[in-house]
Amino acid sequence: MLKAIFTLDYEIHGNGEGCPAKLMVEPTERQLALFDRYGAKLTIMADVAEILRFKEYKERSGRDDFHYEAITAQLRGAIRRGHDVQLHIHSSYFNARYQRGRWVQDWSEYNFAGLPLDRLREVIRLGKDFLEELLQPVDPNYRCKVFRAANWSVSPSRNVVRALLDNGITIDTSVFKYGRRQGIVNFDYRQAWSALVPWKVDENDICAHNDNGQLFEFPIYAENRLLGAFLTPQRVFRACVGRLHRVSNGSGGRPPSRVGGMSNEQSRIREPGWLRRRHAWKADFNQCSGRQLIRALERAQAQYDLPGAELPFVLIGHSKLFTALNQWSLRPFLAHVAKHAGRFAFATFDGCTPLCPEAPRTAADTLSSCIG
Repeated sequence: MLKAIFTLDYEIHGNGEGCPAKLMVEPTERQLALFDRYGAKLTIMADVAEILRFKEYKERSGRDDFHYEAITAQLRGAIRRGHDVQLHIHSSYFNARYQRGRWVQDWSEYNFAGLPLDRLREVIRLGKDFLEELLQPVDPNYRCKVFRAANWSVSPSRNVVRALLDNGITIDTSVFKYGRRQGIVNFDYRQAWSALVPWKVDENDICAHNDNGQLFEFPIYAENRLLGAFLTPQRVFRACVGRLHRVSNGSGGRPPSRVGGMSNEQSRIREPGWLRRRHAWKADFNQCSGRQLIRALERAQAQYDLPGAELPFVLIGHSKLFTALNQWSLRPFLAHVAKHAGRFAFATFDGCTPLCPEAPRTAADTLSSCIG
């Protein structure tokens, strides 16, 4: 059985612009209502760095301009309704300041994986403590144990893995196979151990499996596909939003994200054979159609599923991109999972037992008895 785990990065625009009520609270409430109708579960990956800035602004000014109270009420309400909340961090917001209508970030801390070990420990502890203090009064059994880095930045891995484990985080869900980036954030996940099956990570390389690892990687499901698979109306909308809210010199400086004078996107486009090359196609429920997600789920089952196995199919989305069109297009996928309850299910990370190291990466491998 494959278990669909919907993870929602809960945040405003990357350049510090936007109203949290419109980009976080309102679209997430629509998604929670939609999921409740189908029995689906949502895992809100709350960017605590941003939320703490909103909290501090309210305490200093006496005005809740960034809707801190609505945000915390929504997170508590999600737990009451049987959904989940876990930790997401844009580390550049911890020292951010509000200036001329946007949050000007500390770009020296933009690359999460590049932070010193002590700083990583500190910011993870701040995030974990905030969520547990907020949510344990609602559910005493709540624990913050799952993490996703902003910009999928968990490489180089050694300090990240150590800092997560030192804070009691046992699951990371930042890696997607076939993904790579070069710039202020650098990673190459093409050699990730699996596109779907969780693995115990090697402290020195989060993409590698190690029998003695203590941190599990639950990868965002991805396939290696040609560009035609990326053409959807939702992706056009995402590209427009990205251009409209891109970081520029007029927004308090920009992160040093250029390679040889070009942006990450421009540098990739100019690589020989870029148009003919395959790229990482994530199970992104904002940018993929429901029909695309159904076909991907069926392909994943054919490749990975075995009798008795319960494997996570991790999807990713962003609250700020959950439009009315997205809400409509996602319904067929939700209905498909609900209809085929013998093969698929909805879950949170609590609903998936981490697999032992011998668990299969593909259906050709043998499933051992380590599945709980």
